[in-house]
Amino acid sequence: MIIYQVDAFTDHVFGGNPAAVCPMQRWPKDELMQQIAMENNLSETAFFVQEEDGFHIRWFTPEVEIDLCGHATLASAHVIFHHLHYQKPHINFRYGGGLLSVQKEGKLLSMNFPAIASMEAPVTDQLTMAMRKKPGEVFKARDAMAIYESEQDILELQPDFVEMAKLDCMGVIATAPGENVDFVSRFFGPKVGINEDPVTGSAHCMLVPYWASRLGKSKLNARQLSKRTGTLFCEHKNDRVLIAGEAVTFMIGEINL
Repeated sequence: MIIYQVDAFTDHVFGGNPAAVCPMQRWPKDELMQQIAMENNLSETAFFVQEEDGFHIRWFTPEVEIDLCGHATLASAHVIFHHLHYQKPHINFRYGGGLLSVQKEGKLLSMNFPAIASMEAPVTDQLTMAMRKKPGEVFKARDAMAIYESEQDILELQPDFVEMAKLDCMGVIATAPGENVDFVSRFFGPKVGINEDPVTGSAHCMLVPYWASRLGKSKLNARQLSKRTGTLFCEHKNDRVLIAGEAVTFMIGEINL
């Protein structure tokens, strides 16, 4: 089984978010895919099988299968275009929630994802304890989104991951206005085995509608402030979000089973 490791949302290796990508001829057992993801020990491993009109894709953290992942989708599209020599200018991915597409635009790969609407929620003591810094506002959907005043606030966060894993959400997005970009963020997911995700495409399905409304603009540049950092070029289009970035291959290998 061929495996690729790709750094997504970056133009250089050791940046962005690394994802493992496994092209498959047919679906193996779920247990095997989970074991491979655990062995890889990356935030996500993507598996895909080619179909008549595109590809069926699934994503696994070292702990669980998840319902949506941006950076591993970007990494998969990079593999399909650059290593499997896919000739069409766009890729259709089928997943549990419907359809995703990725368009090749020069060096950028632009993903068309569903926009995720969020509802304002109380700023609870439990969340404040988990973040170790009280946010100004909180919004919730699959994840909780904590709004802070400045980029420096986001950089200085040192969450309590034990407390965070007790919250009633999959992960926590921390975000604030950026100094040189429209907004910045970090993503924490201890409940699914990822204390801090380097760059989180799916979080921007929730971030982009919020910041587009707040800033009054549809096109937004974003940066995720993990140690590896990542750059995302986003656009809000009604019920969809375009999330674009670059990707580079770090490694190609074989899995022996």
